[in-house]
Formats: sequence, C-alpha cells, structure tokens
Amino acid sequence: MAETRVAFDDPDAYEQYMGRWSRAIGEKFLAWVGAPKSLSWLDVGCGSGAFTDLIVRRAAPGRIVGIDPSPQQIEHAAKTVTAPQAEFRVGTAIDLPFPDEEFDVVVSALVIHFVPDRPKAFREMLRVTRPCGIVAGYTWRKSPTILDAPYGPLARAVIEIAGDVMTSAIVPEAMPEGLRATLAAEGYRDFEITTIEASQTFRDFEDYWISQTATFPHPVAMSALALSGRDRERLRDSLRATLKPAADGTVTYPSRATAFKARKPK
Repeated sequence: MAETRVAFDDPDAYEQYMGRWSRAIGEKFLAWVGAPKSLSWLDVGCGSGAFTDLIVRRAAPGRIVGIDPSPQQIEHAAKTVTAPQAEFRVGTAIDLPFPDEEFDVVVSALVIHFVPDRPKAFREMLRVTRPCGIVAGYTWRKSPTILDAPYGPLARAVIEIAGDVMTSAIVPEAMPEGLRATLAAEGYRDFEITTIEASQTFRDFEDYWISQTATFPHPVAMSALALSGRDRERLRDSLRATLKPAADGTVTYPSRATAFKARKPK
C-alpha cells in the first residue's frame, strides 16, 4: 500500500464520508473511558467538532476545548457545537497551546495516525493533563496487512484489481503492540489498550458505494475512481461478493479501532 497525505479542510464532505463511523466508534470509546461528569476536557484534533459534540452529549463536561490545525474545521466546529461549555482554537497536537496540568481529560479521536511527530504529541497530551487525570485516544486499526478502517473493504478490493492502493499513513500506534511501545517510551505507566468495533448499515450497495467514493477525496476513493471503466465494474462486483448484501439489499459491515486510556501519575 502506498501512503499519501490527507487534508481535512472540507468539514461537510468529511462528515458525509466518516461522520457515522466516528459517532459509532466514539460512543463506545467514551463508555469505555468512563470519565465522571463536570470535568475539564481537551479534544485534540477536533476536526469538524463531531466528537466534541459527542463528548458534550455523552460525558457532560464542565468545560471542553477543541483544537485543530485547520481554520476551516475550527470555524465549522464553532458554528455547529454551540454548547456554552465548548470552545475551539487553531493549534497542533505537537505544540498544545496550554500550560501544564490544564485539563482533567485529554482525548484524541481518529487523529494519531496523521500526526507527524507522534511521540511528541503523546508527551504533550500527558503534559497538559492534571495529576490523576485521564489521557485517551483511538485510531483505526491498520497495518501493512490489516485494514480495519471503514474504507478497508474498498481498499482490499482495489488491491485485488490493481495490485496496490493509495491510503493514509500506516503508523505503529494503530496496532496494540506499537501503541504499547510508544506509550511506555513516552512516560505512560498506568494504561490499558483495547480494540473497539462498530458496524454500520447502508440502505443498499449504491448507498455504500456513494459514501465511499463520492463524498470525500480520500486516497482509497481516488484509487478506485482512477481505474478504467471495466476495472471499476470488476471492483464493484468484487465488493458486492465481499460485503454480501442482505435479502433486503442492505449492506452491513464492521470497522475496528485501537484505543488506549491512561491515568497520569500523581
């Protein structure tokens, strides 16, 4: 699989492409983290604000700050997440613009694999967390041989037809063993790692196909659309066989994320 950079400057398109998956995985992640109500939260890489909004509704924070490097995403988040305890700022995971021990809970949702200096990001997240506070995050489970992200079925089918596919970065922290090694190296001690699975159902195969190829310019989608017309039909036939639509035509399949949660020492 060839890697490429993905830009997330169109929040509406990203919401159509990934929103349903983000919420499904995010709800299970927050239940697993189990943070008490009324705490101070930081959402690192908040994007369009979808996960920030989920935190507001599910975890009842006393305060939550979302930070993202994209001004367009921050503008969108500020317009759509109007809870009084929420605020948004432009900033990066490797240089969090906050003093030490600012937040009770620091989280990162589907962002880790896009951070260029992940060890520094993990150190920064720990730095701005208060003693006994929670640091947690998750990203799609992915390796050179495993693609458990929502675009996994499409990517595997493109490889079957074309021999290769463009995809976002594959990083060690997307798998439990790599994540465990990085956390330990960056000073995390009391941590847990798990795999979270969520499924989504599409109305029919065309609904699935549109969600994966016509909503957001992800590199896997671009790889699929770059095929010849004949190969694209082969791709669709392969996907139908793999996804096995139900008797009513619906398409359901799971995706999996690697997640961690840690307590900052006193």
